[in-house]
Amino acid sequence: MGAGGRMSVRPETKTPDSSVLKRVPYSKPPFTLGQVKKAIPPHCFQRSVLHSFSYVIYDFAIATIFYYIATNYIHLLPHPFPYLAWPVYWFAQGCVLTGVWVVAHECGHHAFSDYQWLDDTVGLVLHSSLLVPYFSWKYSHRRHHSNTGSLDRDEVFVPKKKSNISWFSKYLNNPPGRVITLAVTLLLGWPLYLAFNVSGRPYDRFACHFDPYGPIYSDRERLQILISDAGVLAVTYGLFRLAAAKGLAWVFCVYGGPLLVVNGFLVLITFLQHTHPSLPHYDSSEWDWFRGALATVDRDYGFLNEVFHNITDTHVAHHLFSTMPHYHAMEATKAIKPVLGDYYQFDGTSVFKAMWRETKECIYVDQDEGEKDKGVFWYKNKFE
Repeated sequence: MGAGGRMSVRPETKTPDSSVLKRVPYSKPPFTLGQVKKAIPPHCFQRSVLHSFSYVIYDFAIATIFYYIATNYIHLLPHPFPYLAWPVYWFAQGCVLTGVWVVAHECGHHAFSDYQWLDDTVGLVLHSSLLVPYFSWKYSHRRHHSNTGSLDRDEVFVPKKKSNISWFSKYLNNPPGRVITLAVTLLLGWPLYLAFNVSGRPYDRFACHFDPYGPIYSDRERLQILISDAGVLAVTYGLFRLAAAKGLAWVFCVYGGPLLVVNGFLVLITFLQHTHPSLPHYDSSEWDWFRGALATVDRDYGFLNEVFHNITDTHVAHHLFSTMPHYHAMEATKAIKPVLGDYYQFDGTSVFKAMWRETKECIYVDQDEGEKDKGVFWYKNKFE
C-alpha cells in the first residue's frame, strides 16, 4: 500500500516448505532500530484524519449494504436456502467488521490521527460497538507491545514452558483433540481472555479486563476502564432493547453471527502472528525489546489481507513502529525487509494448514538440549 492509495504491494510469497520453518536468528541483530526506521520513507509515519476516516466510512458502507441485503432478501429465499444464506452473511459481515475492529486497534496505538482525543473517541465508539472494552484492551495491548516475546511479561498468547503445561495437554495432542482445541479457542478464546485472562500473562490474583481495580491496570488508568465498561454496557443494553423489539433470533442473525466471526478472526490472527515453530521466546535473562518485537511473523490471508487492512501481512513492521498508520504499512514492510534479512519472517502457508500445523507443533516452549544455560526457548511438542 503506497502513500495514498488502497492498493497493496503484496510481499513475495514463500512456498510452504521447510524453509519457512527454519529458525530465525536469536542473537542481537547487526542493525539498530534507527537503521530500520531510516530505510522507511518519511511519509509512511504521517497520519491523516481524512485518510483514516475513509476506511471507517468504507467499512460501514459495505457493512450497511450487507445488512440491507440480509434483512430484505434472505427471508424471501425458498426453504431451505435461508439456512445457507445466513452463514454466508455472517462470514462476509464478520470479515468487514474485523476491518472495523482493526481501525479501532489503530486508534489504540495513536495511529489514526495526530490527535489523541480523536483517536480515543473513535476507538471507544468502534470497539464498544463490537463489545470490546476499548481502554482496557488498549492498555493491556500496549504492554503486549512493550514485552513481546517475553515469557515473564508478555500479555497475550504467552506459551507455557514444558514444566508448566497442563496434565491433559498430552491427551489433546491428536487430531480430535486439536479440533476441540481450535473450536474452543476460536469460539470462546476472546471473551475468555477479556473476562478471565485465559492465555494471558499470569498475575498473582484474578485479572479481568472489565475490573478497573485488577492487577492489569495502574491507578491512573482506572477511570478509563470504567468508561470502557460503560461503553460495552450501553451497547449491550441497546442489543437487549433490540431483542425485545425484534426477537433474540433476529439479533443473533444480524449481529451475533458476524460478531462470532470477528472474535474468531481476532484470535486466529493474533495466534498465527505470534505462534510459529521458527520463532524464539526469551526469559528475563535474555529478553530485550528489539529481539522480542522481531519474534513475530507476517502471514498471507489472500484477499482478506486488504479486508483486514493488512494487519495480517505487515505485523512485523507494526511491532517495530506501532504508531504508523496501516495504509502505509505495506510500503514500510517492503522497505525494511532488506535491512532485517533473516530476522524477517513471512509464512505464505495457507491459513487453514498453518493453524492446524501450529496447534500440532507449538504445544509448549523449552530450551534446546545442551543450551539450558541460555534463556532462549523454542516451540516443541514431544511428550516423554
